Amino acid sequence: MTVQEAMEARHSVRAYKEQPLAEETVRALKERIEEMNGKSGLHIQLILNEPKSFQGPLSRYGRFRGVTDYIVMAGRKTDDLDERTGYFGEQLVLFAQMLGLNTCWVGLSYRKVPGTYVLGEDEKVACYIAVGYGETQGAGHRIKTVGQVSNASDHTPSWFRRGVEAALLAPTAVNQQKFSFEYVGMNGRCHQVRARKGFSLIGYTRMDLGIAKCHFEIGAGKENFEWV
Repeated sequence: MTVQEAMEARHSVRAYKEQPLAEETVRALKERIEEMNGKSGLHIQLILNEPKSFQGPLSRYGRFRGVTDYIVMAGRKTDDLDERTGYFGEQLVLFAQMLGLNTCWVGLSYRKVPGTYVLGEDEKVACYIAVGYGETQGAGHRIKTVGQVSNASDHTPSWFRRGVEAALLAPTAVNQQKFSFEYVGMNGRCHQVRARKGFSLIGYTRMDLGIAKCHFEIGAGKENFEWV
C-alpha cells in the first residue's frame, strides 16, 4: 500500500479485536515514532497492552471498545504544539494504515492512567491515537467540496487541486473540516500556498490544520511549493 492509497483507505475505527500487535509491526512503529520525535521535537510514545485508558464513561461516550494499544501525542507547551501534533501524528496514522492497522484520533474519550507514559518538564499530552486491528475498516463520511475550502480554479496549478483533494480526506474533529487553502502565486520561481484554520466551538482546529497540511503535501508534492 502506498501512502496515497493509505489516505484513501483509512477511516476512523473505534472498535478493535482482541489481537495483540505483531512483533514486527511493533518494531516498525517504534522505529517510525523515534524518527518522528527527532524531526518534530514532540515526545510521542507507543503504549501497549494497557486497557484502562479506554475503560469507563468517557470511552463509552466515545463508543470505543477493545482499545489496548495507543499512541500518546505529547510535547512541550508551545503555541504550535497542536499543529505539530496533527502534522506528525497523521504521518504515523498513515504509516499504521500501511502496516495493516486501524486508528482513531482521540481528543477527550480517554483517561490518563499514571505510570503509562513519561512527561518531561513543561510537557503536556495533546491527544491519544488508538491503534490496533479493527473489527471493521471504518466508513467514509460526507466531505466538503474543493471550492468550499480553497481558491482552486482553472488558473491554479493542477498539483494545488490534488493537494486540496487529499486534504479533504484528512480526519478532523467531528468531521468539521474547518480549514482552507489558498494558492497565493509565485515568489520568484517558487509557488506559494497559505493554509488557514477556521473557527469552531468544538476546538481542535489547529490540530486539524496540521493533519490537513500533512495530506495536502502528500497530494500536491512538497517539492512544488512553499508554505506562506
